Amino acid sequence: MTKLLEKAFKEVSKLPELEQNVFAKRLLDELIAEKKWERLFANSEDILSKLGEEAIKEYQQGKTKLLNVSKL
Repeated sequence: MTKLLEKAFKEVSKLPELEQNVFAKRLLDELIAEKKWERLFANSEDILSKLGEEAIKEYQQGKTKLLNVSKL
């Protein structure tokens, strides 16, 4: 365990039990969400590559326009 994580857990351990449980739930939810995103991105690599190639092709064919940020 890193020093920073130890320090965070030490501080959280000073909180009332209910707040510790809230913190733990948020931390676990965040870890689950991170694993989900990693899995989704890993499974979408081929799709993202295809979309990138398609965008480059459209750009080369002159089918794209520059984004005018001031009109957003």
